[in-house]
Amino acid sequence: MEEKTKTNKRNQEIKGVLFLALTIFFLLCLVSYHPEDPSFTHFVAGGKATHNFTGFIGSYTADSLLRLLGFSSFLLPILFLLLALKYFLRPAFIVKKGRVLGFIVFVLTVAGLLSLIFNSGVPIRGETLKAGGLLGSIIVKILLYFFNKAGTYIILLVLFIITLISLVEFSLVSLTERFFQSSFNIFSLIKEHMVKSFSFIFLKLRKQKKSEPIIEKVAPVSKKTRPKKIEQARLDFAKTADNSKYQLPTIALLDDVPHKDSRVKRDSLVTNSRILEKKLADFGVEAKVVEVTPGPVITMYEVEPASGVKINRITNLADDLALALMAPSIRIIAPIPGKSVIGIEIPNLKREHVFLKDVLDNEEFMDSSSKLPIALGVNFVGTPVIADLTKMPHLLIAGTTGSGKSVALNAMICSILFKARPDEVKFLMIDPKRLELSSYGGIPHLIHHVVVDAKKASQVLRWTVEEVERRYRVISDVGAKSIDFYNELIAKGAKSKTFRETKEQQSEPLDKAENISGGLAGSEQPINHVKLPYIVIVIDELADLMMVAPRDVEESLTRLAQMARAAGIHLIIATQRPSVDVITGLIKANFPTRISFQVSSKIDSRTIIDQQGAEQLLGAGDMLFIPPGTSKLSRIHGAYVSDKEISRIVDFIKLQAQPLYDASIEKFQATAAHSQREDDDYDEKYDEAVALISELGQASISLIQRYMKIGYNRAARIIEQMEHEGIVGPSDGVKPRKVLIRKPPR
Repeated sequence: MEEKTKTNKRNQEIKGVLFLALTIFFLLCLVSYHPEDPSFTHFVAGGKATHNFTGFIGSYTADSLLRLLGFSSFLLPILFLLLALKYFLRPAFIVKKGRVLGFIVFVLTVAGLLSLIFNSGVPIRGETLKAGGLLGSIIVKILLYFFNKAGTYIILLVLFIITLISLVEFSLVSLTERFFQSSFNIFSLIKEHMVKSFSFIFLKLRKQKKSEPIIEKVAPVSKKTRPKKIEQARLDFAKTADNSKYQLPTIALLDDVPHKDSRVKRDSLVTNSRILEKKLADFGVEAKVVEVTPGPVITMYEVEPASGVKINRITNLADDLALALMAPSIRIIAPIPGKSVIGIEIPNLKREHVFLKDVLDNEEFMDSSSKLPIALGVNFVGTPVIADLTKMPHLLIAGTTGSGKSVALNAMICSILFKARPDEVKFLMIDPKRLELSSYGGIPHLIHHVVVDAKKASQVLRWTVEEVERRYRVISDVGAKSIDFYNELIAKGAKSKTFRETKEQQSEPLDKAENISGGLAGSEQPINHVKLPYIVIVIDELADLMMVAPRDVEESLTRLAQMARAAGIHLIIATQRPSVDVITGLIKANFPTRISFQVSSKIDSRTIIDQQGAEQLLGAGDMLFIPPGTSKLSRIHGAYVSDKEISRIVDFIKLQAQPLYDASIEKFQATAAHSQREDDDYDEKYDEAVALISELGQASISLIQRYMKIGYNRAARIIEQMEHEGIVGPSDGVKPRKVLIRKPPR
């Protein structure tokens, strides 16, 4: 088999060299054509040298071609060059008869157009030649007789476009669309640069306006003063950011990738079906392949077992079937939901790559009204899969290193950036690895800097919980039940009775029992009814957070998963270690929508998707997806987006606006850090130790050690804390310390 492949490749290279030689020969003989050289139409006595670079053979060839086809004969060396490149670059290339016929029609059409345009001929080295040759003139004469000049132009131009499309394999509509999109992007960039270049003019005008004296009538101060209004720490995105001129990035920023159809050929499908049936028969399983569905990465074989054959007899043969079909791994779906057959997914020998532009360039994504559409990739038959994050409402992702997890995360973020303005969606990104999400630093969609410290990340998650509670108070204040309905009411200017009463009493402090310290969600702040953006929290590595503060992170994620949907806050969490200490039962129960990329073991597969199968994936974006509202697994091949494409998208967005970070997050972090330091100094056995020394009436380090069975250092810290708080007196040599608090009554 290998020897045959080498022979075919050698033969193709020989053909490529021959066509390259023909290219050079025809190009030289046509370029160096001279009317005085010997030809079929001009006899020259022997002994006279020819002007043609390729001798008298070339002069005869050039004269024949130019008189027969005119200047359209220059298409021949172009054709031979393309054929040579095809044979060199594509070893399996075969010249099809339809292509040959199409090229002949194309050459004759060009000859006709040249004859029609240059009907008086073209002078060349002292002789006038027909621009389209003899054949071009005949074609034009026939067409002019029946259709006149205008009709002839239309027919020849239509034939030219049709044959060109069939030969080059390009879409006229997509080419026009790309041209206009590219032009639009270029003009947008020029506009932004011009605005930046002439910004000093607007600054001068603003300074002049500010320098003018302002005289206004001051209202008399009322004797009855009201409590001082507390300034709201939250940024009012509706007022501070002007997004009316913001332009969404277009998919023209993504790379154009040539499509290579790597699907399995019909002969291979039939061969694999026979091997599959034979291998099952060898193990005593009677079954028949009833349908085959080829795809870009895998091919699905639907197998119908005979009556009386148990399903587990087929599922247990996965490794044996992979060996027989020379596949790295196969996945068995037993049975396919809604069918009385078993699905066997076999990888293709040549895998077709899936790119983000292929997924986004479709009507489902373009016409989607959702602000949080996420592009996952294509299913096993090649259809793009677009999911809505608002319906999930949270997503948990797991996969080993190199499985395509981070690339899929980038594709999801980019797909949201293509649809949402900064006032519609905000991102809160947590990246302890400091690798993947740092590319998005500085985009106006960010509500905070990309968090890279795991300890700060747990505090940011606690802030988000407070923000959920604040949003619930704001949403319920106007009688709404979700963020979408709330934003509709705000857009229409509808206010409930509760809202009007709140506005009248806005400066009065609220109940202190409801006060939440240090956060944007503090209920001491007056309710300000503005449009609320969605907030998408992206965590690239959950395992790092669980190592630093497992209890706080688990509690925050659980509360967010349970409450945040109606408040417009959604989570996308990724981890490369899907173990039970990272994806705890509490977290897993609140994240029904999950994605598993390739994992290392069946245990990890069960941890993330509740069943095995993820360990048999192919990697590089191959995933199993549990859609919202169902437990049925869908196999999807993730879309690839390169770092250069991400940089282009981010740069395009950065040119239009600057990020407006929420100052309340920093304030909350500072307060939480202070509380954390106090909690770190507090010993859980401290209260028990205080009760012990008040009961005994004396205190010493050895006494605490002996009664509480703890180490010397810990007992010493407890005694020092008691002394600091005035519970015991200072040390007096070897004597026990004096207890300064009274013994509690019995």
